[in-house]
Amino acid sequence: MRIVGSKSGQVWVTSPDGDGWSLAESDALAAALAAGDPGRLLEAAVEARDDDPEAAAVLAPPLRPGKVVAIGLNYLDHVRETGMDAPSSPLVFAKFPSSVIGAGEAIVIDPEVTRRVDWEAELGVVIGRPASRVSVERALDHVFGYTVGNDVSARDVQFGDVQWVRGKSLDTFCPLGPALVTTDEIPDPQALAIATYVNDEKVQDSNTSEMVFGVAELISFCSKSFRLEPGDVLLTGTPWGCGEFMDPKRSLLAGDVVRCEVASIGSLANPVVERPAEPAT
Repeated sequence: MRIVGSKSGQVWVTSPDGDGWSLAESDALAAALAAGDPGRLLEAAVEARDDDPEAAAVLAPPLRPGKVVAIGLNYLDHVRETGMDAPSSPLVFAKFPSSVIGAGEAIVIDPEVTRRVDWEAELGVVIGRPASRVSVERALDHVFGYTVGNDVSARDVQFGDVQWVRGKSLDTFCPLGPALVTTDEIPDPQALAIATYVNDEKVQDSNTSEMVFGVAELISFCSKSFRLEPGDVLLTGTPWGCGEFMDPKRSLLAGDVVRCEVASIGSLANPVVERPAEPAT
């Protein structure tokens, strides 16, 4: 099942063998997440148009996470490009949920805050059952589905602050989408191609098999420190190809379009704009 976005308190839904799209209330998605049962959402959906809803309007993200948990340095190829050592345990940080936007919405750069904005394509894991101190073997039982994330990063803020939360949580710096795909369509999250394009130039090209810690390990590790709730999103790290580690360094600029893709999920594209200067007072 695919949930492709929300608008006016409703979500667009289709089953894997469905010919068209259905609409369900956002409350029905919350109930399905809490039950860890995607079938509840289909039961609550009503038939809508036959055409693709994304062609009709820019949709909000397929869900609004309770929290966004992110992982740093979790791809072997990214570790190599940074010149750092692979971590011995997952590097966990947070992005504020207020930074979440959907496919087609603009990433807004405020030049008064940052001038080095980077892209990071990531596999997003959506929790469907509460997870507290779960084993690696049972961890994937707590997954509702997967989405594409872009862990947009203000590198000058990130490294200037030492800790990462502010540089990772600026408004619009967490695009999610274009779909939330349930686990029945993705049996193995460690076998997915992942890529990023900036203005149609491929800058990241890897596979989730390159992860240092797989999805199950990450869920188990995090759940031993804090409870993961239905609707939480776990961003699992990015592969090589970030602009900050190119020679010379590259950053996103107004007018760019950044597109992150994960196989079996879709393509998450967002234009980049610059926030206008505030008038003097």
